[in-house]
Amino acid sequence: MNPEVKIWFRDNLKGDKVIWLIAGVLSIFSILAVYSATGSLAYRSAGGNTEYYLIKHTIQVILCLIAMWFAHKIDYRFYKKLALFGLWLSIPLLLYTWQFGVNLNDASRWIRIPFINQTLQPSDLAKLVLIIHLANMLAKKQGNIDDLKETFLPMILWSGGICGLIALTDFSSAVLLFLTCLLIMFIGRVPFKYLAMLVLVGAMAGITAFTVGQRGNTVVSRLEQYVDGDEVSYQTKQSNIAIATGGIFGKGPGKSDQRNFLPHPYSDFIYAIILEEYGLFGGLFVLILFMILLYRGMVSAANSTKAFEGLLSTGLSFSLVIQALVNMGVSVGLLPVTGLALPLVSMGGTSLLFTGLTLGIILSVSQGDQLKVQNSNAFRTKNA
Repeated sequence: MNPEVKIWFRDNLKGDKVIWLIAGVLSIFSILAVYSATGSLAYRSAGGNTEYYLIKHTIQVILCLIAMWFAHKIDYRFYKKLALFGLWLSIPLLLYTWQFGVNLNDASRWIRIPFINQTLQPSDLAKLVLIIHLANMLAKKQGNIDDLKETFLPMILWSGGICGLIALTDFSSAVLLFLTCLLIMFIGRVPFKYLAMLVLVGAMAGITAFTVGQRGNTVVSRLEQYVDGDEVSYQTKQSNIAIATGGIFGKGPGKSDQRNFLPHPYSDFIYAIILEEYGLFGGLFVLILFMILLYRGMVSAANSTKAFEGLLSTGLSFSLVIQALVNMGVSVGLLPVTGLALPLVSMGGTSLLFTGLTLGIILSVSQGDQLKVQNSNAFRTKNA
């Protein structure tokens, strides 16, 4: 590699280089898979222009990487100053989405941004800021972690409240976020009795959202189909066909047949298209990339010297990878059908931007860890 290029990468792409590499590889996979999966959609809604979604999605992926770059240039401690404001902003946005949201793919999870004619999914903002704020609250209260009123009550209110509001329109995302909150609190040494209280509050919020929210009947029908082995949903059946015909080596890029029959092959079931076109090896490769991403996030947490950065890296890493695993599990029939996208791979606008921000914050944490290691090595060398 040209020395000047090496210098540019060293100066501009800081933090964990493995995470940068994974983001780049998954971005390429995303562009190829979405281009193939949107063929039928292009004929229906873009007048047969198959390049329309290719160009649109490529721009969105580039914007995601730019957001990732900007986020990694900012000290991770700055984000905790914005998290509480983001949570208060999320509440009216989530309520507005519930009542007046734009219906896409049979779900009202989006609001339309004026002037730019783009949709925003407020749950993406709520998930990110809740994890940041929860990590900050736990870090501040490590010396007083057993105090119910001062320490745990604010955490339980924010976690249960935000997850309940998200569940009004997106039950699966709310459940995953709630599990992530439990994980962060467990790592943050919250006593089991308080975690049990959080589970109880979460169950009450879930039942309320299930009753008054939009997705109750859909959740029930999908669970019934999943439990009843004799009744396989249409999505699962088409996904199974895609996987079976893909075999070990796949049909090749752009040669998917099930993209013409599988609902939302460019978002919810894009992993099935990857398995059909790239085979078992391609699917395992994507799975391994996400496992490595989780490992690198844990390495960053292990190298951290302060509670906040460790909890932050852990929470954000798990939130991305758990969602990826659920998306893959749905595609291969291991889990009930959900509306969760495959992070950094599925087609999406603002959701890709928030994925980029999440990865950028993890990189900011890892960058701080690397500086600490370098300073420590320099100190030891100086005093040797």
